[in-house]
Amino acid sequence: MWSTMAEYKRDQKSSITTSVVGRGGCEEGGGIRTVETLLRLLPVGLCVAALVVMLKDSETNEYGSLSYSNITAFRFLVHANGICAGYSLLSAAFTAIPRPITMSRAWTFFLLDQVLTYLILAAGAVATEVAFLTYKGDVAVTWSEVCGTYGDFCRKATASIVITFVVVICYVLLSLISSYRLFSKYDAPVGYKNKGIEIVDFGN
Repeated sequence: MWSTMAEYKRDQKSSITTSVVGRGGCEEGGGIRTVETLLRLLPVGLCVAALVVMLKDSETNEYGSLSYSNITAFRFLVHANGICAGYSLLSAAFTAIPRPITMSRAWTFFLLDQVLTYLILAAGAVATEVAFLTYKGDVAVTWSEVCGTYGDFCRKATASIVITFVVVICYVLLSLISSYRLFSKYDAPVGYKNKGIEIVDFGN
């Protein structure tokens, strides 16, 4: 009886290992690959648009000059969009080429998509907070509102932030795709797949 149980456990372990390895080298369907490639290309144009709008965001009037470079959060937004644009272009080119989906590739896309999602989300959130202060001001920190004086500056900054949040949506979708691709390679625990197996009664 003990030898039978040992063989059963060994067979189960072997089947799980074979399943993970075997499915790790499969190739994805062309339709899914096309959708993912387009979804990775879309942020390239959006990131460049948000970056260019912010880079051109400066205004000079009788009160002085104000530029995005004067505000750290807006500079961070520019850098984050530049990084995301580069990553999106490279990942789209890599995804467009048909090749087997290995575990290492799935893990790499999963981790990078997660990092870039949080990066662009953080940049958009910080820039939104600063933009809110430029519109409303904050007496507690002696930050006066400036949009009444620099209206064009505020409108361009707002446009860049809105585009950035569209990029965030794209990256959230990409993160879901890469997460599904990675974790679908793992089989469910043995207990879930073998609930119908008869339990051995050691008392008999």
